[in-house]
Parts: sequence; C-alpha cells; structure tokens
Amino acid sequence: MGDHFLATGGNSSTIFPGNVNKEINDMNTLLVTGGAGFIGSHFVRHWLARHPHDRLINLDALTYAGNLRNLCDVEDNPCYRFVHGDICDPALLARLFAEEDIDRVVHFAAESHVDRSILGPGAFIRTNIEGTFALLETVRKRWGTDTDRRFLHVSTDEVYGSLEADAPPFTETHAYRPNSPYAASKAAADHLLRAYAETYGLPLLTTHCANNYGPFQFAEKLIPRVILNALAGKPLPVYGDGLNVRDWLYVEDHCRGIEAVLQEGRPGDAYNIGGGNEWRNIDIVRHICDRLDQLVPGPRPYHELITFVPDRPGHDRRYAIDAGKIRRELGWAPRHNFDSGLEATLRWYLRHRDEYT
Repeated sequence: MGDHFLATGGNSSTIFPGNVNKEINDMNTLLVTGGAGFIGSHFVRHWLARHPHDRLINLDALTYAGNLRNLCDVEDNPCYRFVHGDICDPALLARLFAEEDIDRVVHFAAESHVDRSILGPGAFIRTNIEGTFALLETVRKRWGTDTDRRFLHVSTDEVYGSLEADAPPFTETHAYRPNSPYAASKAAADHLLRAYAETYGLPLLTTHCANNYGPFQFAEKLIPRVILNALAGKPLPVYGDGLNVRDWLYVEDHCRGIEAVLQEGRPGDAYNIGGGNEWRNIDIVRHICDRLDQLVPGPRPYHELITFVPDRPGHDRRYAIDAGKIRRELGWAPRHNFDSGLEATLRWYLRHRDEYT
C-alpha cells in the first residue's frame, strides 16, 4: 500500500525507500496532498494515465473522507507511492521533499464540508491554514528561487461569498467575502499563497472550483447523499426553501483544468474552473428522484422522501463561476454537461451501492 508515518507526541517516524533514479531526464515528481480523497484520487488516476513517466507521491492523513479503496487500481503502479502522513508535520515534509526531489505540488488536502466547519472550526484552521503554511515553508526552503518548479493550491469559489440572483458570476478579481469557517480558512490559505508568491518569488498558482460531483464522492455531499438515501428509502433533507444555487463541475473536467493550470498557468495567478451549470438545490434533488424512478423504481416515487429542514447558519444563496480566463488563456473547457455527468454519477453509485450500506 505504501509508507506509513506513525505520529506520537507530535513527532513522526518512517522508513523511506531508497532514492528512485530518474530514468527519463525530463520526468517530473509530483507531490499530491490529499490524494485519497474524492477529487484528489481522481486527479491521481488522471495524471498517472496522462503522464506515465512522471513519479507521483500521494500524501494523505486518511481522515474520515480519505479512502485508499479509491486508488486500488493504481497502488501497484511503479510510478506511484502512497505516504500516510500529515501536511502539518514540517519534519515529515522536509524529509519527503529531500527523499523524492519533488518539483511539482498539487495541494488538495483540506477539510472541506461547510456543516462540519460550523460544528468544529478548529480542524479547518489547522489543516487548511496551518497545513498550507507548512507546505509553503517547506517549498520556500527547498526550492529557493527555482522557477522550474510549480505549486498549485486547489481552492474554492466559496471564498468569494454569496451572489445576488442577477449578479454576474465570480471572476478571479472578485473581492473575498467568506461566510463560513470553511470558506474563511480557504481564503486565508489563498492569501498565504499570494504573499509567498509576491514576497519570495515562488512559482505558486491557485485554482477556484465550482461544486464538484462524480464517482467516489464522500456520502455527506448533496448528490451522493440524495442518491444513497433515496435508494435506502431514507428522508432526503433539503435546507431551507431549497432555492440555493450552485455551479456544478464534473470531477474529471476539474482534473483536466488543474492539469492545464499546473502545466501552462502563469505563476502568481489564479484561475476559476467552473462547469457553467447553475442549478437550484431542490431542482437537483427532484431531478435525481425522477431519474431513479426510471432506473430503479421503488415502492413509491422518490420525491415523496424530500424533507425540508431548517437552513444552516450563513448559508450562501448563490455561487456561479466565470471560467472565461482559463478558456481564453489555456484552452480548457468542460466536456460534460450536467445531464451527462449526473447520469455517469448515478450509474456509478448504482453499481457500488452495496459499498455504502
């Protein structure tokens, strides 16, 4: 499976394998943090398929949302290495950078669920801010002013706050107005990236993504929760009036966008990656119910399970991403519309429903 770091009293110990000789001179060595999570695991598989000569190191603490089953199909790939460890451990990071001569970082590792951030914000401050700081300090000390290296921080559209119904979508110059502890912690990490790029000249990039969906997503998120609850005959909770709007991005399109920014983006810049699919929450829930009625009819229509529940505090009304910059500058565009992406997602969860019961 990979290396395991055992933490005791704030220290970590490990056994590193011997140095891996680079057989191809222009091969890159990527560190992917949080690569056992939903988006991270998709990116790991995407990169290994697209760049078979690169070496990829997956560093993940395997908290509740990390799952190595997401990567069982690549665990024996000789170019892949899994390391069980915490991004907040500077000694671990220093040893890992020295051991592997890492020249690319894609930083997914984060606490990411708004509801959890409301109930327990401390974990979000630690991982999202302190963990990003630890990575940046390691990069600053290890890379110096070497501009051939690149660090990409995966952020969120939630740092921009909430949009009015008739407001234009978020651009990269939109003012930050985070409204949840999660969004605030990601905004703080974004500001650290900017400061380290400006002060130290580090080759840093930031991406802001819309709501992701697709196979392997942890079941606390809206789309998998609705699918799995419906199949189990459980209530389908919808916050407030269900009219909150989100822009939805299929996870494979997001991975392609990250790849484009990592390879061709301008260091110091930020890029929005959005699907151009604005949907109200209640409409998504009803759409899933209608499709499940066709695919796996139950004893009664699934929409009868919809249950409106009290809204959560500080619930942003609308997000929408303007992805014009990445389209113009890097030629990226989503390949999935919401119907095709949701169909693929539904069918995946139907095939794997037993794993969630």
